[in-house]
Amino acid sequence: MAGGTPRIFVSHLAGIAVFDPNGDQVGRVRDLVVILRVGRKPPRLLGLVVELSTRRRIFLPMTRVTSIESGQVITTGVLNVRRFEQRPTERLVFGELLDRRVRLVDTGEEVTVLDLGAQQRPARREWEVDRVFVRKGRTGTFRRTRGESLTVEWSQVTGFSLEEHGQGAESLLATFEQLRPADLANVLHHLPAKRRAEVAAALDDDRLADVLEELPEDDQIEILGKLKEERAADVLEAMDPDDAADLLADLPEEDKERLLSLMQPADAAEMRRLMSYEEHTAGGLMTTEPIVMRPDSTVADALARIRNPDLSPALAAQVYVCRPPDETPTGKYLGAVHFQRLLRDPPYTLVSSLLDDDLQPLDPEATLPIIAGFFATYDMVAAPVVDETGSLLGAVTVDDVLDHMLPDDWRETEFHLDADEPAPEKEAGAHGA
Repeated sequence: MAGGTPRIFVSHLAGIAVFDPNGDQVGRVRDLVVILRVGRKPPRLLGLVVELSTRRRIFLPMTRVTSIESGQVITTGVLNVRRFEQRPTERLVFGELLDRRVRLVDTGEEVTVLDLGAQQRPARREWEVDRVFVRKGRTGTFRRTRGESLTVEWSQVTGFSLEEHGQGAESLLATFEQLRPADLANVLHHLPAKRRAEVAAALDDDRLADVLEELPEDDQIEILGKLKEERAADVLEAMDPDDAADLLADLPEEDKERLLSLMQPADAAEMRRLMSYEEHTAGGLMTTEPIVMRPDSTVADALARIRNPDLSPALAAQVYVCRPPDETPTGKYLGAVHFQRLLRDPPYTLVSSLLDDDLQPLDPEATLPIIAGFFATYDMVAAPVVDETGSLLGAVTVDDVLDHMLPDDWRETEFHLDADEPAPEKEAGAHGA
């Protein structure tokens, strides 16, 4: 669902069927979940409340929706079947926003919200509710006035947005919404413990997972310990596998096992595999979710995978070509293809013809100095980790190496220079001098 995605009106989604990729129905849409933002910014559409055949209502993130068309929703097939629980910063569209009385900004006239329009932002997977379908005139139990109906921009109405002077975690989160996860983590780190727990509880799972990855170990353990256990398991599943495994490894054994038992079996198995390696080895540092391509994939296929906005720049720097199976540990590892090479060759070219198979991959037991030397010697930002059978286990990225080589308090460093402060001069012999 890319830049040209048509706008959907939420009323058309009420009760429509939700299918997995195989065409099997998994449930029906019962509501939509949005998060409001400060001022007149359009709210983000986080996902759908889906009712399963068992009558249980679950949350389906928009990131797991591949298609909304022809009166049906198609998902990736990966569903978390835990019961949906609304968070403090979330609003239900059908339950709380439709039929609400709001005002037009230009005229101050009161209108009734009949419908909302949502569209995916260009080149991103994020959805926004950017249109409001309203009716002028007042409706009531004993009198119904049919006034003019019109569609306006979200910014042209007022009545359900967050106010700048609002209190609580909602306003704080909305204020810092544009911060990168690392910067929001820095804000969170300096809050009082009580306030830190309140803000963490109000963040959605994906955002909290991104922020946790950037926090010191003590803060991670503190925040995770204050979440409900099922929510803590959800957040761990949303984290990068290597970061989640590091966090789990720092927990008491009984807490670790309890959280693993609440996770999806495949995710739990992945965590256990990562925790089986020593912390400062390639196996302990690697992510198990690199971009894996089959030999008969094309350059066009590889570039499409690299465009995924959820990938870090380091993971998107190259793809790894392997025999099936495609999930780690894969079949035989054949070699890597760097993204610069992908940009130089025609889209129909097979990736198997572009392999860089000269570099020796890392052994999972390789230590931190060996890994750092590998990156420095070959100017790499990511490296494959391959076992003795030739199967790709994962990839180590340069950011993971730096995390373990920098001083423990490196996150306390302020990286933003004042506007009138000159940049420090480069030392003689530095790269790029």
